[in-house]
Amino acid sequence: MNYLYKDFLTLATDIKSFSLELFTFLVNVLHLQFLRFEGVKNIFVEVLYKQRGKMSKRLIHSGMAGLAAVGIAIAPVVAKEFPGRSVDPWNVSSPSAVLSASTDKPDTQTSFTDKRGEIVDYTVIEGDTVSSIAEKFGVSSDTIRWQNDITGDNIKVGQNLEIPPVTGMVHKVQKGDTVESIAKQYDASAQAIVDFPFNSFANDETFELAIGQTVYVPDGRKVETGFFAGPATPRARQSTPDAGTVVASGSFVWPTGGIISQYFSWYHPGVDIANNAMPNVVAADSGRIIWAGWDSTGYGNKIMIDHGNGMRTLYGHLSQFYVVVGQSVNRGDAIGRMGSTGRSTGPHLHFEVSRDGVRFNPLTILQ
Repeated sequence: MNYLYKDFLTLATDIKSFSLELFTFLVNVLHLQFLRFEGVKNIFVEVLYKQRGKMSKRLIHSGMAGLAAVGIAIAPVVAKEFPGRSVDPWNVSSPSAVLSASTDKPDTQTSFTDKRGEIVDYTVIEGDTVSSIAEKFGVSSDTIRWQNDITGDNIKVGQNLEIPPVTGMVHKVQKGDTVESIAKQYDASAQAIVDFPFNSFANDETFELAIGQTVYVPDGRKVETGFFAGPATPRARQSTPDAGTVVASGSFVWPTGGIISQYFSWYHPGVDIANNAMPNVVAADSGRIIWAGWDSTGYGNKIMIDHGNGMRTLYGHLSQFYVVVGQSVNRGDAIGRMGSTGRSTGPHLHFEVSRDGVRFNPLTILQ
């Protein structure tokens, strides 16, 4: 019995010794492998350290571009599915396109058929006159004369003419030019320059221009300069009746008083009424307020009224609201105050009228 006990103690001692030896062996092997790994790692780190910064900009830019791409891809889907949101982000207009009119129906009252944003080269053919070419391209005869430095109908077959995209002037930006100075130079509206959808800006918030870029000046005119030129006579501006004035042609009243600074066109589906005094704006007809808030597509503070029978009116760039959504208003009730919010160059009201979703010239019901 004593012999068996001694054999058991000997076996236990041997197992303990073996385990200690095995543990020591494994620790030494792992330590050796770790030292080898450290050596390789140090070499790799040294190489990277010597090349530090070489690819940093590319990595940062590509990373940011990837994040932006992912954000653009998923943001509309997230926005569309967000609880309580009724606007489809895919169908929201951009600021530069917000004032593009629909011409699906003839009552838009626009004669323009070629919506373009560049100068077209045209070769004169037999039978052409300046006026016939102007009619063909939807611009004024003077626009063609000014752009090509010609007088009267002095053109000939084979002559190449430059045709601007809109009635007015074409201006190449020089140092110190601003939207306001260009508008003044051509006796035009600064707001019209901003609203023309094919004009671009270095800064879309301040309407900063880049030297050398081409700017189209809608309804601009050439003002003679030089020693023999007389003083420029400002063009006549149409004044509106007082706000709330009823006209004989319909039940709508003038929404505010001032000077009409911009008329209805294919790129500007309303009329602008400017007034530095920023008077109140009234409802053109009775109806229900369906929008009274900020519009991020360029209108700024905007009010919309549903008058029934498919008729709606829009009042943009306001500085104050006097009404809320859901409120009923009577014709002539003050609904807000003129301002210069959103995509605007100065105090004015942008006024639109639509029937069954199609915007048409407000002056057809205001005068």
